Amino acid sequence: MATRWGICSAGKICNDFVVSLQTLPAEDHQVAAVAARDLNRAKEFAQSHHIPKAYGTYEGLAKDPDIDVVYVGAIHPAHRDLVLLFFNHGKNVLCEKPMAMNLTEVKEMISDARKHCVFLMEAFWSRFFPVYEEIRSLLDQKVIGEVKLVRAEFCANLVGVPRVVKQELGGGAVLDIGCYCIQFASMVFNGEKPESVTAKGFLHDTGVVETVTIILQYSGKRQAVLTCSLVTEMPNQAFISGTKGIIQIPSYMWSPTSLIVNGKETKYPLPPTKKHLYFSNSTGLSYEAEHVRQCLQKGLKESPIMSLTESELLASIIEEVHNQLRL
Repeated sequence: MATRWGICSAGKICNDFVVSLQTLPAEDHQVAAVAARDLNRAKEFAQSHHIPKAYGTYEGLAKDPDIDVVYVGAIHPAHRDLVLLFFNHGKNVLCEKPMAMNLTEVKEMISDARKHCVFLMEAFWSRFFPVYEEIRSLLDQKVIGEVKLVRAEFCANLVGVPRVVKQELGGGAVLDIGCYCIQFASMVFNGEKPESVTAKGFLHDTGVVETVTIILQYSGKRQAVLTCSLVTEMPNQAFISGTKGIIQIPSYMWSPTSLIVNGKETKYPLPPTKKHLYFSNSTGLSYEAEHVRQCLQKGLKESPIMSLTESELLASIIEEVHNQLRL
C-alpha cells in the first residue's frame, strides 16, 4: 500500500519534494493533498502536480483522514506551530530543517511527538544520499583509520533572497545553510556531543548571521572546522581526515553525487526528471522520502539515521553559535 503524503505549504522546496516523490514508484508513494494559507495557491499547486485535494488552511490538511505523513516545507518560524497542529490530529511528520528556531521549540516538538506516539524526523535530506551512506560504511570499516579532523563549507551568495536575510523569516547563514555542515560533523562523530563550541563571525545589516566559522572540539584531540556564509561563493566541499587517509566530497556537500576516497572518485547519479526544479540535485529528496516510508512500515517513531536526540544536539550547537555571535 502506498504511503500517502500531505504537503504543508506550496513553496519552492515543496515543489521539489513533490517532483522527487514522482521519481519513486506510484505504488509506494502518493501525494494525497496539499495545503497553503491561500486556497488559490494551493489549488494551482495541486493542479500543477496532479494532486487530488487542496486546502486553504493547514487545519484542513491536519484533519484529512487519508494522510499517512505530512511534509512540512513552510518557513522556519512556522515549523513549531504547524508540527504541533499535525501531532494534535495524529499525523506523522517529516519537518524541513532546521526543525525549529531554537532549542526550546525543538524539545517541545520532540516531547509532543512522543506524547502523541507519532513519527517525527528533521528533514536533513543529505543523510540519505548514497554518498552519505557510503561514508558511514567507510567509517564503520575504518577505511581511513581513526578520524581526527573534519572540514566542511557551505557558502553561497544569497543576499538577494529575502527569506535568507530577514530575521522574522528565520534567515541567517547558520539556520539556512550552515546547519548542513554541523550535521555532517555530527554524523561523522556519531552524534557525540562536542566538548566545546567556538564561533567567530559577522552579522548582516539585517541582524542575521552573515559569515561564521565554527570549531567543534571533541574528545581525543578530534576537531571539526565548519564555515558558512551567505555573501560569497566557495567550492562547498567536505573532508574527513583520518590516520590512514582522506574522504572528500568535492562539491555540493549537502547533496553530493560524487565521492573521493584516498584519491579514487566514484559517481552516484541522481534519479532523473524532466520537471522543473528550483534547487540543485533536488530529486535526491526522494532518498529521505523512501527512508520515511521504511520507518513507517516498521512502526518506528523516529529515524535510526536522523534521530530526535541528534536533532536536539544540533539545535543546541546552533543556539550556542548564535549566542556567541550575540544574535
